[in-house]
Amino acid sequence: MSAVPSTPRANPSLAAHTATPTTARIAGTHALQSSPHYTTTRRHSLYGTEDRVVIDPGSRIWKVGFSGEGKPRDVFYANVATSESLWSWSRATDPAARAEEDRMLEINIERCMRSVFHGSLLTDPKSRKVILVEHPFLPLYIKDIVAKVLFGNLQVPSVSFASSHLLSLLCVGRITGLVIDCGHLESTALPIFAARPMFPHLRTTPLAGSRFTSHLRALLLLFATYIPPPVNLSGMTPPLSSRTTRVPQEILTDALVEDIKTRCCFVSTALEINRDSIRSSSPAPASESDLPPSSDAAMSESEFSRASEGVESLSSSQPASSEFEVVSNPRQSETGGREGHLQILANMYTRHSTATDIQLRVTPPTSQQLGTGRGTLVVPGWIRERAAEVLFEGGDVDESSVAEVLLEALLKVPVDLRQTLVSSILVTGGTAMLPGFIPRLHTELLRAIGSAPSRPREGTTRSGRSLPPAYDRYAALRPLVPHIAILNNPAPQPSSSSPRATANAGKAPAFAPASMAWVGGSLAGALKTGGVEVSREKWDEAFSPQNDDDDVMESAPPVSPGQSPRGMLPDWTRTPLSVGAPSAAAPKLAVASPSLQTAVSA
Repeated sequence: MSAVPSTPRANPSLAAHTATPTTARIAGTHALQSSPHYTTTRRHSLYGTEDRVVIDPGSRIWKVGFSGEGKPRDVFYANVATSESLWSWSRATDPAARAEEDRMLEINIERCMRSVFHGSLLTDPKSRKVILVEHPFLPLYIKDIVAKVLFGNLQVPSVSFASSHLLSLLCVGRITGLVIDCGHLESTALPIFAARPMFPHLRTTPLAGSRFTSHLRALLLLFATYIPPPVNLSGMTPPLSSRTTRVPQEILTDALVEDIKTRCCFVSTALEINRDSIRSSSPAPASESDLPPSSDAAMSESEFSRASEGVESLSSSQPASSEFEVVSNPRQSETGGREGHLQILANMYTRHSTATDIQLRVTPPTSQQLGTGRGTLVVPGWIRERAAEVLFEGGDVDESSVAEVLLEALLKVPVDLRQTLVSSILVTGGTAMLPGFIPRLHTELLRAIGSAPSRPREGTTRSGRSLPPAYDRYAALRPLVPHIAILNNPAPQPSSSSPRATANAGKAPAFAPASMAWVGGSLAGALKTGGVEVSREKWDEAFSPQNDDDDVMESAPPVSPGQSPRGMLPDWTRTPLSVGAPSAAAPKLAVASPSLQTAVSA
């Protein structure tokens, strides 16, 4: 007779494993080892609340994450639909239009902030302090809107405002240096000494990512070619030479131009041609194809981007009589000497270029949707190589080159600090991510300082005296040539440099230039430091009734609901002057006070 089956029992050997996991086992799990910045069992930023949220709100791209980490948790476009800038430096003059712009900006910033906390970081904003990486030229009304969203909508405990240039310098372990941020809207150079930004010596130029994008779009419209898709798949397709057309504007979307800029373009070395000999000369005829672009604003390479308006008007005014149009190179007879000069530049860059052409598959415009497949955009190699030349052009007072902005900021600092600052140059920003940008900037710095006026001024004045020598703009900086060093230069040039320049060149940690400001904010948050901190209690007190006393209520200035109280948020443009510097109204008060006392005594 078979035995009655017994009830299954638990295995005694597995009983020990049902207990809570030990610390040693937790330390070896994937949850902690996935982040190399946490090697202990400390409650890290995913569950704990001691780590701060670091936000780098750019005009186009935001970088967010927790303090103590080596890279952002998320990087996203602020305007996902169009990838355009969230704000600009210009505002509407009409009060109603300006109020509408501010309202739309507040809606977009609130959407981005909610995406940061609830989508990217998955954390409660009420228990997180925030470090906000701010640009020196970030308008105060934008900081007001950001603070209003963080304190009013998300109710964060506090917000610390830290300078992006200082955080970038902190990222590489320095507290003294000359930092240039090549962003999207502008390039800004700021000297920093002993962790103190020298804001009065700040210099800026609009030659940045936005100008480079528009310049690249103009080059593609003028000199790139487009091959439409074939009408059918039979063997009666016209030859390729007859199907090549001018690039339609519809296919050059913002996403496509951005993709070409980030994936195809690079910065090449400067052409070894003497430019000083033709700077003061007149525009060259079309036959002299070896002439490089002059630094004169009227004949600079930025004419490419300005000429795009004429190309757009020509392409829009042409009737659509046929499906295809044979491409013809720009002629001097169409738009005069300007387009002839552009063709000279194109021929010169084509001969000196070593880059290959790239073919990209693009969506055809609406008028060519009857074809089969996708169109082909042919990007010439010289455009990939020389499109960034617009960033290194100089000569204009309002649009200095990137190298000239550095030198102008260096001229403004005290003489005894120049050698220290010029040997610790740091290049940050998304535009500096272009391959070859930093070595080319170092070359342009040496060329600008080392080149003296080539031709002495000849002639005499009316009194018979000889003319004074030509103005040498950077003569005071010429002794600093051996001391020039860029901290994050990937290819420092071996030369007879000073020991300090040799020790500093290329010795910065290999962080991406676009993320240096965020990494510096992460380091500042881990060290429990940062910029000026504004707590939510102070913010609430500023908008709440001051006291029950009527006298205090009457003396307190009214605060509008859409603007923060004056002095609540940090603003370096309103900082007090140094000790001993009299204010503008001081002399008037000093003169008026004795007369007033005399009148009273009389």
